Amino acid sequence: MPTTTHTNASVRPRRAWWVAMAAGLVITGAAAFATVPGLLTDPLHTEYRWSRAGIGLAASVNMVVYGLVAPFAAAWMDRFGLRRVAWVALVTVAIGTTLTTLMSHPWQFTLYWGLLVGAGTGSLSMTFAATVARHWFVERRGLVVGALTGAAAFGQMVFLPGLAWVVDHHSWRPALVTLALTALVLAVLAVLVLRDHPADVGSHPYGAPRPVPRPAPATGAAARTLRVLFGAVRDRRFLLVAGTFAVCGATTNGLLWTHFVPAAQDQGMAVTAAAALVSAVGVFSLVGTVASGWLTDRCDPLVLLATYYGGRALTLALLPLALGPQAGPAIVVFVVVFGLLDVATVPPTILLAHRWFGSAGAVVFGWVNAVHQVGAGAMAVTGGLVRDVGGGYGPVWLLAAALCLSAMVALLGARTWLR
Repeated sequence: MPTTTHTNASVRPRRAWWVAMAAGLVITGAAAFATVPGLLTDPLHTEYRWSRAGIGLAASVNMVVYGLVAPFAAAWMDRFGLRRVAWVALVTVAIGTTLTTLMSHPWQFTLYWGLLVGAGTGSLSMTFAATVARHWFVERRGLVVGALTGAAAFGQMVFLPGLAWVVDHHSWRPALVTLALTALVLAVLAVLVLRDHPADVGSHPYGAPRPVPRPAPATGAAARTLRVLFGAVRDRRFLLVAGTFAVCGATTNGLLWTHFVPAAQDQGMAVTAAAALVSAVGVFSLVGTVASGWLTDRCDPLVLLATYYGGRALTLALLPLALGPQAGPAIVVFVVVFGLLDVATVPPTILLAHRWFGSAGAVVFGWVNAVHQVGAGAMAVTGGLVRDVGGGYGPVWLLAAALCLSAMVALLGARTWLR
């Protein structure tokens, strides 16, 4: 009997890491869908003669649904289990992606890609990462959350060049079929490896001194999520952090991830080269996020955020001068600087949510992230509309720079009225 106990104890930590690795692969695959609209804009415009604003509407709906689903995803996982939620989400993504290859009208793109893919990927966002870490880890929980959050940036980065090559050489449909098959493979992986709680397999969380019983299914989490929102919106600190994070979403997901590739193509750059630049932004965003987390522990988060938005305003204002048919030194500098600032806003924003709203901070950040996606969706449509009407993206970069500048001013001004 003692031998059996010793064997189980030596195996238990490994099971937690296997679950974390499987969750990381799921998040990586789900994140790949974020950058796809930028690859589809020109092919869909050419094949169907759809307006870029109409194409941007589907991307916008996707981002908004993603953001609105995320705050409730944790409640669903507490009620139905993270394995079941992950499986349903990935199958939904696969169905939506497959149907997209069969579409013939813009409303179908909005329904299939905007609603189905948006809901599926939104269920596998940061709340999924947080739930895995909370159930399976006592020690190294911060490391796991950071690694799983980084998996989302890695997913956007690693798939994009390959998908761009497929679109360039074999059209856009094979690229989407590849993603649909990837989602199905990950759904099988989720069923085989993921477990809702260590107690389900007779194990215990990593670092826990003793087994932890599985909590009863939660039935009121969704209602609490709404109550937190209704309370937070009356606090101007929420309006500050949510409003500035909306600018973050507008200038990253809504603008760079959606419109950079078609804007570069307008300047004569090959789609594969443009996609490689966006992928490189993802590489530097990993570095910037880690550095920002270190700085957040040591500096005023309001000043940090103001600095990030100020730097982003400068880079976006200068981007039209750097874009051209070739990836010259100027655009490389933009990629490095913007990449370092890209996801750097997340650690100080999370800290402010927890500092200002205490035990409700995680749920508040979920809603702040939803506003981030609303800002992204609004810019996705605006960018396409400006391109349709004006024939170029130049005004969009200046609008984005102005939004970042306003966020910087608001954050610096808040240091006065928060005292």
